[in-house]
Amino acid sequence: MNPFFARGGLGAASLLWSALAPAAPPPAAPADPIRFTTWNLRNYRHSSPASGQPGAPKPAPERQAIVSILLHIRPDILGLCEMGSAADLALLQQALQAAGLPLPHAELVAASDPDRHLALLSRFPLSARQPVTHLRYLLDNREFPVQRGFLDATVAVSPTYSLRLVGAHLKSRRDVPEADQALMRRNEAHLLRQHLDGILASSPSANLLVYGDFNDARDQPAFKAIKGTRGAPGALTEIAAADPSGQRWTYYFPQADEYSRIDFVLASAPLLPEMLPDQSFLYGGQDWLQASDHRPVTAVLLPEDAPRRPPQPSSDP
Repeated sequence: MNPFFARGGLGAASLLWSALAPAAPPPAAPADPIRFTTWNLRNYRHSSPASGQPGAPKPAPERQAIVSILLHIRPDILGLCEMGSAADLALLQQALQAAGLPLPHAELVAASDPDRHLALLSRFPLSARQPVTHLRYLLDNREFPVQRGFLDATVAVSPTYSLRLVGAHLKSRRDVPEADQALMRRNEAHLLRQHLDGILASSPSANLLVYGDFNDARDQPAFKAIKGTRGAPGALTEIAAADPSGQRWTYYFPQADEYSRIDFVLASAPLLPEMLPDQSFLYGGQDWLQASDHRPVTAVLLPEDAPRRPPQPSSDP
């Protein structure tokens, strides 16, 4: 495995990314609300898949649409699913900076899926990285890997405030001959929940944000496993963002002409009082399908060590 991926960090690509950092402005003052956006970019890559299987690069108009939408949202921290290689992430980072959205700090995590990786871009430095890439589970007496692993990184928003982010992209709903896809996803969700329980057991007061493409609706076992038991100390709360028309779906499946909500942001109990749900939103611009089959979800929070500000009206579509 490439040393970059084995560490789940910047590796050799850090030279390119660190070169971007000096041009970036200082991080936003912690008194400002922080925008976190999660988005499945639908096969974001500039070259053919690493697996060698047939597949085309993501078309340039789709990549340009992604940059345009992110410029409108202007996230401070960006959690991505279906990112390609380290070079792909660096190119997206460069494009955003050139357009006026510097996110100089990066993390890329790859597990057994050779083409679709988890990534994080941030205005704030990363103080810790704990990628989870080698978990496996048994199903029908056969061992399977968690295909995309879990991204686990801590962002140092200020010297006195840290935000821990755990990202996941669970098994797709596409049928495979090896096993039942729903059971595969459910096993991955249970392993994610175990990882979250470990975090909260060692750091009960952690400011924990869990996000990603769970490939299941909120009434399904996978989502329920990740969220945890209602009322339990480690239970998470969903930040239920909506678009300007009040719609909450995040994914369009054209073969079935189906709209569903499978992309989520959840907060731990200590972080929940700092969330600003009235400022959180789903992107509702008409150009979303030019970029991906998913819509980005944005959650807004105000760190506890920052003075409270009255909610500001959002013009975001």
